[in-house]
Amino acid sequence: HIQELLALKAKLAPPAAPKEEKKKKNPPKKKQGKQKPKNDEPQMSESELRQNRLNKAQAMRDVDVEPYAYSYDRTHSAGQLHELYDGKLEGGEEDEAADVAVAGRVMVKRVFGKLAFFTLQDESSTIQLHLEKNRLGDTFKDLKAWVDAGDIIGVRGSVRRTDKGELSVYAKEWTMLTKSAAPLPDKYHGLTDISKRYRNRHLDLIVNPDVRDTFRKRALITSSLRRQLDEMDFLEIETPVLQSQPGGAEAKPFETYHNTMDMNLTLRIATELHLKRLIIGGFDRVYEIGRIFRNEGISTRHNPEFTSIELYQAYADYNDMMELTESLVCGMCDAVSDTRILPYGEHMISVERPWRRVTMHDIVKEELPDFDFEALDPNDPETLVKAKEIAIAAGVPKVDGLTSVGYVLNACFEELCEPKLIQPTFVIDYPIEVSPLAKPHRSKPGLTERFELFATGRELANSFSELTDAEDQRARFEAQAAKKDAGDEEACGVDEEFLQALEQGMPPTGGLGIGIDRLVMLLTNSASIRDVIAFPLLKQDT
Repeated sequence: HIQELLALKAKLAPPAAPKEEKKKKNPPKKKQGKQKPKNDEPQMSESELRQNRLNKAQAMRDVDVEPYAYSYDRTHSAGQLHELYDGKLEGGEEDEAADVAVAGRVMVKRVFGKLAFFTLQDESSTIQLHLEKNRLGDTFKDLKAWVDAGDIIGVRGSVRRTDKGELSVYAKEWTMLTKSAAPLPDKYHGLTDISKRYRNRHLDLIVNPDVRDTFRKRALITSSLRRQLDEMDFLEIETPVLQSQPGGAEAKPFETYHNTMDMNLTLRIATELHLKRLIIGGFDRVYEIGRIFRNEGISTRHNPEFTSIELYQAYADYNDMMELTESLVCGMCDAVSDTRILPYGEHMISVERPWRRVTMHDIVKEELPDFDFEALDPNDPETLVKAKEIAIAAGVPKVDGLTSVGYVLNACFEELCEPKLIQPTFVIDYPIEVSPLAKPHRSKPGLTERFELFATGRELANSFSELTDAEDQRARFEAQAAKKDAGDEEACGVDEEFLQALEQGMPPTGGLGIGIDRLVMLLTNSASIRDVIAFPLLKQDT
């Protein structure tokens, strides 16, 4: 805007004095360079910058101007103004009849004597502020003296498009709304460290519009999920976070203690068992979207606290849940994208229905074509030995301690197949050993009616035809409890309250759990789970 600024400044300058008749010797011409904006925050330390800004706040108070306003009446957001004036106003043209008021954070401040251009950012977008001394009067001097990048201000004025075509609010008045004591990070070098971005998420959101867009999309995804389920007559019912007996998943819980009740408690590792008790109580369709807590490792796909949805539908099975999963995910995709073919890293992921369905036996056989787990005789004592030998030869780790063919099959799948499942895929019919809450398969002994949904090489959802036989459930709980007693910290114990409820009778039920964070990663092309959790757990900054 340099040329435009100089032209405007020339218009504001007083008229030149009439030329004298006598010719005067012209002084030597000085070389003129481009006028640079004034920097009123020269090189200072962080503490000096902070004190300088606090001094400005005090200077405002000294003349009865409040630097921390209580409210401000906006007429438009930046985005609304851009939409309203799209294709309107030629360069240099002003809508003099317009009277708009905008508010937001000053991101860029450029002052040229009696002219200034600020870039104002609100939630929707950014817009330029055009500020002139002749229009603002004495308050222009205050604007230059008091306002820094990072401050939140309100501006009222008309709308003008600059000669360069930049839509601007042509200010008639301005108001300090919040004086920022801390400067914004340097545009190019100040907030590139990943851990600093997560730790200072407020700054990350201020300076990185793409981050704000990710969390806006996350909100749209979860609201779409709720809306779809509500329209299908599911009820959202909350269940306890503090539990005396963790269950519903294999995971190490966080432990806590209730002083008044003198009870050892854990944070929930799943919502499953309480939601099933609601089905037993007579509700046909229930769900809960909530936080889950698991005391496990941290990685790009794991966070100790995360968001999941679990839902349960009476008189349905895992085939119904596959149809429901496809429908819900497509609906969530439609809420944030105009296409169902999405970029994720180097891949293009299609969530168009239908998705591939493959049994665990078949997909493992694709990687081990010379060995068929399904053909093994479960009564042959050599079966487990053969399965382990094949797995070890294929490079599957930690096989020696596994106690059944089902565990070996699952280990082969996780090591050899899971990372290759890039497009949405339902892997179905899991071994009974790794599915303690699923109903036995109606036609395949040793397997359960269970599926997991995979995409981009990671699990996104888990579903069962739910186990309704209380005696079978007790036997599986007891097997899990034996593993726990043997030192397995992720095994669950026997939940007597749930078993008592199950003995009352639960109708045939399909259940589904979806990891919201991982799904948001897919739908927003985010590489790490921390990119989609606003405030992920971090080590203390020492």
